[in-house]
Amino acid sequence: MAHAFVLSDDSILCRQMPDGWWPLQVQLSPDSNDLSEQAYQVGHVTLHESLAPNHWLSDDSTSNDADDTVDANMAHSFTAQATSAMTYDYAVAHNVTLPIIAESSSNTFVPYRKLMTHLPVALSDQISQAIQLLSWQADTQFCSRCASPTVHADQGERAMVCPVCRLRQYPRVQPCVITAITRPNPVTGEMQILLAHHHRHGQQNLPPMYGLIAGFVEVGESLEYAVVREVAEEVNISVTDIRYVSSQPWPFPSNLMLGFRASYDSGDIILQEDELAHADFFDFSNLPRIPPKGSIARDLIDQVAKEQNIDL
Repeated sequence: MAHAFVLSDDSILCRQMPDGWWPLQVQLSPDSNDLSEQAYQVGHVTLHESLAPNHWLSDDSTSNDADDTVDANMAHSFTAQATSAMTYDYAVAHNVTLPIIAESSSNTFVPYRKLMTHLPVALSDQISQAIQLLSWQADTQFCSRCASPTVHADQGERAMVCPVCRLRQYPRVQPCVITAITRPNPVTGEMQILLAHHHRHGQQNLPPMYGLIAGFVEVGESLEYAVVREVAEEVNISVTDIRYVSSQPWPFPSNLMLGFRASYDSGDIILQEDELAHADFFDFSNLPRIPPKGSIARDLIDQVAKEQNIDL
């Protein structure tokens, strides 16, 4: 039987488990207006599996025969992927059976940002996929060329098609580079990393969060040049030894984060003040508050720390 995630913007329907919130799947019964056979409608999308089964396990999950008999909605060691995702409004309109959702209920919508710190990689990526596809549908209901209402392509293809001019609009990702820039402390020789406090992180009661330099790739430039340009624009320094590390889908709104490492080369820090409130090189023994686990920024910072035999 098919299962689906239910979303409200960038939040997903979850169930309260003993150790935190966990994404909940609803069953699509055969009499739910044949939803399991409708691959794509506005508000309902089919999800693809992108990673091997072992990536569906949490780091602390253990596999045993008993796990196989536990309902996927209740098991913490989540090992199955949903076949589709839908918006809450779509589920209500199509009479999909939903659990009770209320303040006193164990079921509620939880922002993806709060979940990604503890979800298995493949589950996190599939929810990211769902958020991006549902957002793409909502944003492409009209043709960008002639403004006619669009329809889904036949055969379950991921495309919105204009029946008038035949323009096909596909989901698109926006490539962004994010870079961990390091250097030895000029006085002590301890390894340092460049961290910046962005205005978008806001002024909260907690200590300010510091992240890495990041930005969108411009038309006509390579990823490496994008790293050089963004670093120069935001903090006015030059870097060398640029090397790609890894990537992460980031559904805010539809980005692909491309992680790099680089070494400081020259220049003094001068802030791009409309973007940054503060930036500096910090010793790894004295870091400010940094992004949570689950983000590529934290992965890059952790990678450098591990090389220095520091456990963050």
